[in-house]
Amino acid sequence: MQVTPETRVSALIEALPYIQKFRGHTIVIKYGGAAMEDPSQVERLLGDIVFLEAVGINPVVIHGGGKAITQAMREAGLQARFVNGLRITDEASIRIVEATLDGKVNPRIVEILNAFQGNAQGVSGKQIFVAERLGPQTENGETIDAGFVGKNVHKVEAEKIRELVSREVVPVVSSLASDGGNGVLNVNADIAAAALAMALKASKLIYVSDVAGVMRDPTNMESLIPTITIAQSESLIDEGIIKGGMIPKVRSAMEALKQGVGKIHFLSGSIPHGLLLEIFTTSGIGTEIID
Repeated sequence: MQVTPETRVSALIEALPYIQKFRGHTIVIKYGGAAMEDPSQVERLLGDIVFLEAVGINPVVIHGGGKAITQAMREAGLQARFVNGLRITDEASIRIVEATLDGKVNPRIVEILNAFQGNAQGVSGKQIFVAERLGPQTENGETIDAGFVGKNVHKVEAEKIRELVSREVVPVVSSLASDGGNGVLNVNADIAAAALAMALKASKLIYVSDVAGVMRDPTNMESLIPTITIAQSESLIDEGIIKGGMIPKVRSAMEALKQGVGKIHFLSGSIPHGLLLEIFTTSGIGTEIID
């Protein structure tokens, strides 16, 4: 289909009130999953983030890197193990996690943002988040030490992020945390993103992954639920519609809303320019959770 000049202008006019509304506001973007693996998807998303910066919105990016970590562990002769959905992270593993997130994934995201003429700077999550160490986990009757895995981010040192935002720099934060001492913990990026959004009183918290949103039937895109409330989210969890890895995402989102974050969005990174469509169009393309 040929895009006419009139169509292009109409898209800009539709976006205008949203640009005006969110100019000067902070939006936290959690970036992870398969959306980080396809180079074309990566470039599209990071280009969209630079667009947000260019129109006066303050994006803050927090990223995971699970597949990159698994690959690095494999290359080091270590096998990834998951218990209750959590990566078991022993002393050798946490060194690989830290080297991968802070030494490879984070600099690469910053490099691409800056290649699009953005102004980005990497920040290790261990400078920002303080978390508790997760206790032993039980699976099939076996008690397993989760190792250097964090839970309950209970402190966010957000001043560095605020300082970068005030200078119109895009902070890119890894999903690591300090244990309050000299130790490093691997934390769930969804939970860390929610904690950061709460500390910054962000207008939006957007989860970009390989999940299109909340769907009544994961095999049918037509079953996508565009908008749900906190109360409806609880019901959908009870009904088993929201399940598995979506539960911690949605629960962290609900807590963020209760603590002053304006709105939560879930969307797929595989949809071209999905981030801009979700923010700057009336219909959007993912699921939004509202209070």
